[in-house]
Amino acid sequence: MQSENIIQAKGVRKTYDTGKIRVDALRGVDLSIRRGEMVAVMGPSGCGKTTLLNVLSGLDDITEGEILIDGAQIHSMPDKKRTRYRAEKMGFVFQAFNLLPVLSAAENVELPLLVAGVNPGRARKHASEALALVGLSGQEQKRPAEMSGGQQQRVTIARALVNEPAIVWADEPTGNLDSETSVEVTDLLCRLNKEKSQTFVIVTHDIAVGRRTDRILRMSDGQIVEELYLAGS
Repeated sequence: MQSENIIQAKGVRKTYDTGKIRVDALRGVDLSIRRGEMVAVMGPSGCGKTTLLNVLSGLDDITEGEILIDGAQIHSMPDKKRTRYRAEKMGFVFQAFNLLPVLSAAENVELPLLVAGVNPGRARKHASEALALVGLSGQEQKRPAEMSGGQQQRVTIARALVNEPAIVWADEPTGNLDSETSVEVTDLLCRLNKEKSQTFVIVTHDIAVGRRTDRILRMSDGQIVEELYLAGS
């Protein structure tokens, strides 16, 4: 039986210690996120938002505490198993589009599937379907340099969704976009959240993005200091 909470963090601490400088980036974070929920993580620069995203997704280790993703303790997994778990269960969208300039849109999107060992023909079919989902049918052969910033971010979102992940992590997904394109990309994320019932965790400085989610978590000095449930959530 699946738990209602797909993400759980208990007493999570993350300390960076260089020997000369010790920084407590996360200081005892407790957190539960429901399956299919769309959550914004907000707060001033340096408050620990991206660190929280990185430890929850298993991109970074924790110093203390426990994190469960769909019931699995990802931080106790060997590196290879954790990498495979992320590839199967998670999608990532970053502020920097991180698209390979020499590859077409379709080739960029299918890359995670090819790395996971999916048959090339099947991978291309899934890539085309993911691009259609984000409104880029007919743009499969364009390279990033031939696309607008908004189109490039749509390719990034398609790549994040191509493996049909349970969770999509997004770090400032509208940070490099103008206000009009930012609204379009936010609309797209909200639509995909509703249509696919996927869980979205979005780090953002943009209150307009935050207001579109189910819940805003406000961080300060490595801790969650406020939870704001929004109308309709």
